[in-house]
Amino acid sequence: MYEKTYPNKRFKHTAEFLQKHISTNSEILDLGVENPFTPIMKGLGYRVSNTSGEDLDLDKNTIENSTADVVTAFEIFEHLLAPMSVLQSIKATKLVASIPLRLWFSPAYRSKTDMWDRHYHEFEDWQFDWLLEKAGWKIIAREKWTNPTKKIGIRPILRWFTPRYYIVYAERI
Repeated sequence: MYEKTYPNKRFKHTAEFLQKHISTNSEILDLGVENPFTPIMKGLGYRVSNTSGEDLDLDKNTIENSTADVVTAFEIFEHLLAPMSVLQSIKATKLVASIPLRLWFSPAYRSKTDMWDRHYHEFEDWQFDWLLEKAGWKIIAREKWTNPTKKIGIRPILRWFTPRYYIVYAERI
């Protein structure tokens, strides 16, 4: 996934947000397989385990059996058909989750070669807030940031001004 580009800005913002809201004493279950952000979290002092690639829409055993204090979900919920059931199955009392925001000038992302690399949902911030609240979470903090590119065109210009990523820290109600 990161063969040609590495999301430095996204990882920097995510790490800063995580450090602001979650103590390094915390044990984290990170939804999704180990990825380039996992060693960053471990390097910051967090104890992190990941799910192992199971389809979380169908198999929530790892989530339900986890004893982690915190669940992180970085750009995961847009890939799920039923994120509500995953959010409800989390036993941890703290959640840090980020999503790519729906862009009015760009269609939903869909890889033609990797069926796991597709967005079923592309949320607006209010939709993600509503989902979290309905699933039993209270949002404590939130941030957005842009994702500019060095390409030429209307869409690349819009990416300089239009927030692309949204991250929240929430606690179980």
